Amino acid sequence: MTDALSVTQLRNRVGEEVGVSPWLEIDQARIDRFAEAIDDPQWIHVDPQRAQSGPFGTTIAHGFLTLSLLSHLIESTFSFDDRKMGVNYGLNKVRFTAPVPVGSRVRARFVLGSWERKDDMIQTIWNVTMEREGGDKPVLVAEWIGRSYV
Repeated sequence: MTDALSVTQLRNRVGEEVGVSPWLEIDQARIDRFAEAIDDPQWIHVDPQRAQSGPFGTTIAHGFLTLSLLSHLIESTFSFDDRKMGVNYGLNKVRFTAPVPVGSRVRARFVLGSWERKDDMIQTIWNVTMEREGGDKPVLVAEWIGRSYV
């Protein structure tokens, strides 16, 4: 379930945690599809048998898979009732701070870092922390720039 928000009224929420996504399970099928899509079949991601003797004892998600899930996680958290469309503009900072073992569940916390109106568009910077259920530290931290056309 998503929270309906007004992107134009977000300016009053700078510095606040605006939402937390639902949990999402990272299964081997998702990891395999991602590996195929980006042509990165490294064994630590796609060979469960070999990964058992690796540093994590199992396969892990690609860092870029966790990063690419931000679009899904924000869309499953918010809907913006006053925008025509939203686009990714980029990232200022990204760190993959812990592995995501297969079978993990992750979610993202979205803190609004900044809000700026530019003509027919609003640029937001989200300070995102992705956490793994039961993990002792985040798996990803990012400063993500989005543009909403109103």
